[in-house]
Amino acid sequence: MRRGREGAKTVLVRILVVGGPVLDRLHLRDPAVYGGLGLEEVMARTDAQARGLGAELAWRRADGEGEIVGLLGEAGRFDGVVVNPGGYAHTSVAVHDALEAVGVPKIEVHLSNTARREGFRGRRLTARRCDGIVEGLGWVAYAAAVFAVTLLVRGGGRGMAGE
Repeated sequence: MRRGREGAKTVLVRILVVGGPVLDRLHLRDPAVYGGLGLEEVMARTDAQARGLGAELAWRRADGEGEIVGLLGEAGRFDGVVVNPGGYAHTSVAVHDALEAVGVPKIEVHLSNTARREGFRGRRLTARRCDGIVEGLGWVAYAAAVFAVTLLVRGGGRGMAGE
């Protein structure tokens, strides 16, 4: 069944959210960079926003590069993907290639503004295979990414920059 709009009734958009390394220890990291929330609170707030958009999130997280590649292999069962590859965004050809094989809308997300950080973070291999990137907004970056994926799935995002 096609996701999106069916007459006046909105069909639920199912989104896979893949998180990378160290997110489970978010509450222990620098709050000036990552905000003061732990992963559970980020998830709860994002889930609440998603429900308001008619979206349902399936959260997955892994520390290992190969595990993230495997999780992205599940993307075909969903309407869209939000991915936070963490440090692998800057180094992983494997995650880049896995994203290339994902045939649904996908948005990369980062809690911090990577442009304000170490110089090596300016190179984002994985973002090149996503439809867009949202970063630097703390937990709100996840909500914004879910909003963007939902629009893309429902066809309201066509005509965005780069298309």
